Amino acid sequence: MDAQTLTYLFVGMSFALYIGIAIWSRAASTNDFYVAGGGVHPIANGMATAADWMSAASFISMAGIISFMGYDGAVYLMGWTGGYVLLAMLLAPYLRKFGEFTVPDFIGTRYYSNTARVVAVISLIVISFTYVAGQMRGVGIVFSQFLDIPISWGVAVGMAVVFMYAVLGGMKGITYTQVAQYCVLIFAYLVPAIFISLLITGVPVPQIGLGSVVNDGSGLSVLQKLDTTLIELGFTAYTEGSKSTIDVFAITMALMLGTAGLPHVIVRFFTVPKVSDARKSAGYALFFIALLYTTAPAVGAFARLNFIDTINDAPYTQVAAWFTNWEDVGLIGWQDKNGDGRIQYGPGAPFKGKPSFDDNARGASGERVVVNPSVPTTNEVYVDRDIMVLANPEIADLAPWVIALVAAGSLAAALSTAAGLLLVISAAVSHDLLKKTFARGISDRQELRYARIAAATAIGIAGYLGIHPPGFVAQVVAFAFGLAAASLFPPILLGIFSTRMNVAGAVAGMIVGLAFTFSYIVYFKMIAPEFNSPEHWWFGISPEGIGVVGAALNIAAAWAVAYLTPPPPTSVRQMIEDIRIPIGVSAPHNHP
Repeated sequence: MDAQTLTYLFVGMSFALYIGIAIWSRAASTNDFYVAGGGVHPIANGMATAADWMSAASFISMAGIISFMGYDGAVYLMGWTGGYVLLAMLLAPYLRKFGEFTVPDFIGTRYYSNTARVVAVISLIVISFTYVAGQMRGVGIVFSQFLDIPISWGVAVGMAVVFMYAVLGGMKGITYTQVAQYCVLIFAYLVPAIFISLLITGVPVPQIGLGSVVNDGSGLSVLQKLDTTLIELGFTAYTEGSKSTIDVFAITMALMLGTAGLPHVIVRFFTVPKVSDARKSAGYALFFIALLYTTAPAVGAFARLNFIDTINDAPYTQVAAWFTNWEDVGLIGWQDKNGDGRIQYGPGAPFKGKPSFDDNARGASGERVVVNPSVPTTNEVYVDRDIMVLANPEIADLAPWVIALVAAGSLAAALSTAAGLLLVISAAVSHDLLKKTFARGISDRQELRYARIAAATAIGIAGYLGIHPPGFVAQVVAFAFGLAAASLFPPILLGIFSTRMNVAGAVAGMIVGLAFTFSYIVYFKMIAPEFNSPEHWWFGISPEGIGVVGAALNIAAAWAVAYLTPPPPTSVRQMIEDIRIPIGVSAPHNHP
C-alpha cells in the first residue's frame, strides 16, 4: 500500500480507538467530567499527563526549531522539562491535597473571593485559547499533507474527533484516551528516529547517534558535519548560539514558570486518589516525557542534515517527491533567482513573508510560481520549520508505513493536548463562572450540561484559531507559556507558601502581569512586527521570554498591594498551613 492509503488506515484506526474509549468511559457526573472521579492509577495518570504535556509543539515543532536554531533551540528543551520538574515538586502535591476541581477553584477559595476567581478564569481562557491555536494548526498541517485535504477541512475533522471524546467523556474519557494517544505518539516518534539514526550513523539509539560518527567516510561526528556544512553555506555553526544571554535566560524561565502555571497540566494531579499518588504520577510522567525530549535533539540534527544533503544545489526537476508534495501544501517554496534551475539554499529570507503561490502557473522548471517579491539574498528556499518532523521520514526515504505512523502520532499529540485545554476552559466556565459565581443554584446535572455546551463552544473557537493562527506552532505555544507565567503561576505559588498574601494583592498581581505580557506580545507580533528585533525589545528580551518579566511584575504588585491592605482571615491562613503539612503528620501545637 502507498503512504496515503496507510495514513488513512492508521489515522482511522487510531480515531476509532479514541472514540471507542470515550464511549466506554462516558462521564456520568461532574466529578467524572472534571477529574475522572479522582480514581486514576498513577501510571495511567503519568502516561495521560505526558500526552497532555507533549503537544503538537513537542511532537511537530520542537525538533523543527532545534533543526534551524541549533544551540539556541535548547531553551525550549530546558524550559519545558525544567518547568515540569518545578510543577511536580513545588506545586502539584499541595494542589492535590487542596482537592478542588480547577485552578480558578483553588485561587477563588484560597483568596476567599469571587473576583479573584473570575480574574483567574479570564487568565485561564486567554492562556488556553492561545495554546490550543497551536494544536489545531498542527492538526491542519498533518491533514492537509498526509490526507490531501485543505487545512481548514483538516481542522474541522480534528474538531469533530475532539468533540466526541471531550464533550462526551470529559476528563474521564480524555484520561484513558490520552493513555492510548501517548502509546501512539511515542511509538511514532521513536521508530523513525531509530531508523534514521541507523541510516546516518549505524547506531540504533538516537541519543547516542547524535554524538556518533557519520557513515560517509568523513570521520566527522553528526554535530561536526552539521557545523562544517552550515558554515560552508554561510550560516552560523549549529553548535553556536546567537541569542543574548539575557534572552536565553528569560525564555527558559518563562517556559519553566509557565509550565508550572498551565491549568490543563495542573488539573491532571487532581485525578489521582491520594497526594502520594500525585507524586508518583509526576515521576512516571517525567520518565514518559524524557523518552521524547531526549530524542528531539537527535531528530532535529538528523532532519537538518538530511534536508541540506537532499536539496542544496540539486536540480529542481530531480528533487525527491517529498519537496513538491510540501510545496503543493504551501509549506515549502522555491524561487529560482539566478535562473539555473538548481535549488540554492543559504541564510536569509528568499522573499517577503511566507510563500504566496499562483495556483494557475508553473515556472520554467515546473515549480509553483511564488508571487511574493524577492529580497536581495542568495537563498531561494522557504521552509516552514513545523514540517521537519513530519517530512523527516520522507526525506530519509523510509518505508510508507513509517510515514503513516508519524501522521497518526502527530495527530495524537495535537489532539491530546487540545482536548485537555478545551476541558479546562469548559470547567472554568461551567464550574467557576456559573456554579461558584453567577448561578450558584444550578444542579449537578445542569452543571454537567453547561460544561458540555462550553466545551462545544470552545472547540468551535479553537477551530477558527487553528485555521487562522498567529504564528508557527511552537511560537504560539511559547506565548501561552509566557502568559501562564505572568498570570497564574505567581498567585498559585504565593497562595501555597505565603500566609500574608491576600485577595487584593493576588488580583492586582494577576491583572498587572497578564496585561503587561499580553500587551508586549501583541505589540511586537501584531501591531508593530517591524520593530520585533533585539534593539527594540525591553532589556533585549523577546516576546517569547517576556513572561518572566510579567511574573516579576505580578509578584511585585501583589506584595505591594498585600502589605497596604488587611491580611487574610485566620481561617484562610490555617487552611494554608494545613495543605503544607503531609498527610499523617500532626499539625504543630502553639505552646505558651
